Amino acid sequence: MPDGVRHATVVVIGAGQAGLSAGHHLKARGFVSALTNPEAERTFVMLDAEQRPGGAWQHRWESLTMATVNNIFDLPRFRQIPVEPSTPSKVAVPAYFTSFEQAEGLPILRPVTVSSVRRADEDPDGELTIDSGAGRWTARVVINATGTWTNPVLPQYPGQESFLGRQLHTKDYVSLDEFAGQRVAVVGGGISALQQLEEISRVATVRWYTRREPVFRDGAFSPEVEGRETIEKVTADAEAGKPTGSIVSYTQLAWTPYALAAKARGALERRPMFSAIEPYGVREADGSFTGVDVILWATGFRPALAHLEPLGLRNEHGGIEVRGTQVAAEPRVHLIGFGPSQSTVGANRAGRDAVAGIVRLLDRESLGV
Repeated sequence: MPDGVRHATVVVIGAGQAGLSAGHHLKARGFVSALTNPEAERTFVMLDAEQRPGGAWQHRWESLTMATVNNIFDLPRFRQIPVEPSTPSKVAVPAYFTSFEQAEGLPILRPVTVSSVRRADEDPDGELTIDSGAGRWTARVVINATGTWTNPVLPQYPGQESFLGRQLHTKDYVSLDEFAGQRVAVVGGGISALQQLEEISRVATVRWYTRREPVFRDGAFSPEVEGRETIEKVTADAEAGKPTGSIVSYTQLAWTPYALAAKARGALERRPMFSAIEPYGVREADGSFTGVDVILWATGFRPALAHLEPLGLRNEHGGIEVRGTQVAAEPRVHLIGFGPSQSTVGANRAGRDAVAGIVRLLDRESLGV
């Protein structure tokens, strides 16, 4: 092996919920740290771009508390300690992840950004090369758990560059205090858009814009019924190689306490998307003008997979076809926290399933099958 190149049987990219689940299951199945036991038969290392534990949760806005987030499932065999509902999720979840990492003793290197993953040679059963801020690694298999937070969707609209106010994305949102007394256009029809719309409407004049008429679901959401149906729909799209949408695009919106509060405040008066942006506001679909000081693009995220582009995984539709967690076009790559496993419970299961598949592969190879 060339000088400076390190090897692991499995390289896990990302240490959020999905990555930590994969790390747990690798360790449970007998894989050891490539950092301390590089000569062992089955090794793994985890490369995480964040400065500290917590994944994307450490970047959430301050007012997103444990009372308002969707349910966060426990990591494998590690129960969450109850915290005050008013605790910011950006505090509680990273603390929980930190405790898990310490208890598991996972081989995590951070902050390490992966710039590319490519095939080492033409052998379909050969190794993959991972270039990162921690140097070059080779691996038999890559588990990708990079999530979406670093790849925000930022729509382009006519006149956008002329706007003299402030534009920001959900990922840039800090607190409602920065909007006090202003006129704010909130763009987007997802959960984050509703949460931020409700908050900002407490202190500012808010206008809500979406491309399609939002659909609110009547009745409670049942994980056993609607939850299972949603997973089946997302799985079908992922296995067909179609780009998967947001979870809300499959489940519809729920009448949560914050949605009801926004409605009571008159902030849920949805407007069709404006046709253009002007220096001091937006040109409405009907041709009228609305003055705006801030445009908040609550327009979601896409999977952060730029480092996998050298592998050519995308099909003609722009999607990545998967079978379970395994990429159809490159079986040496598993995607977790992707498609049907974007939820925290799905991420847990995907980590387990990816490791189970890898163990089956290595066992077959050791038997010469």
